[in-house]
Amino acid sequence: MKVRPLHKGVIYILLILTGAMILAGCSRKQDASKEETELKEQTYIEITQSEAKEMMNSEEKLVILDVRTDEEFMEGHIENAILLPVGEITDRAEEMLPDKDKKILVYCHSGRRSKVASYELAELGYTNVFEFGGIIDWKYDIVK
Repeated sequence: MKVRPLHKGVIYILLILTGAMILAGCSRKQDASKEETELKEQTYIEITQSEAKEMMNSEEKLVILDVRTDEEFMEGHIENAILLPVGEITDRAEEMLPDKDKKILVYCHSGRRSKVASYELAELGYTNVFEFGGIIDWKYDIVK
């Protein structure tokens, strides 16, 4: 069967339309990256312990949040820290931390629970969450 010039034109148009549809479908990737950006905005910031100490020394309006157990807290904690165990974040954060825009510095024993707690706080809408690891590495004074 011989292809006539008119049919070649239709084939070229179909190829162009198919290519345009593929490119249009790829533009959805931009929407996904926008969603990823929004998710990142809902997360927390990891800082060093020296950065945390500097913030504690220079800013009065922040919360130092210890997410360990009652027993661990009683053994020693950072001065002015408040206790909210990681397992209670979802239930008690809004009661204990009513200002969702206030700076919150989060720590635990080794850094694992503070990351979990920081993520949960961000998910609850807290906008200034800074995680700085565990008291095990804290080089500064603690209250016993």
